[in-house]
Amino acid sequence: MSIRAADLTPVSSAVKAGNADLLKDKMSEEVDISVPGISKKGTGNDAITILKAFFQTNKVSGFTVAHHADKNESGFIVGKLATDKGEFRVNITYTTKDGNILIQIIRIE
Repeated sequence: MSIRAADLTPVSSAVKAGNADLLKDKMSEEVDISVPGISKKGTGNDAITILKAFFQTNKVSGFTVAHHADKNESGFIVGKLATDKGEFRVNITYTTKDGNILIQIIRIE
């Protein structure tokens, strides 16, 4: 039996583009999100709204995944987000269901 890693391309591409709308179908029902000045546990739609505001005030110029790990039906991504306001560390924790990523936690610090 082999375990296949989740495809992170849609998530990393959305963050690299600074496009929160591309993450709509990747959000869990409840998401814990934290960006500078805001920390909230809410719906996936709440997380999208907060990410949109963050991306509007911090124009993204790049995103690189520094570390990625999968274990059973969960995993995480640690990356560096380059913006016009400086570099941020990004942590995304997710579960997988039927091979699809469902984001549970997003932290941008």
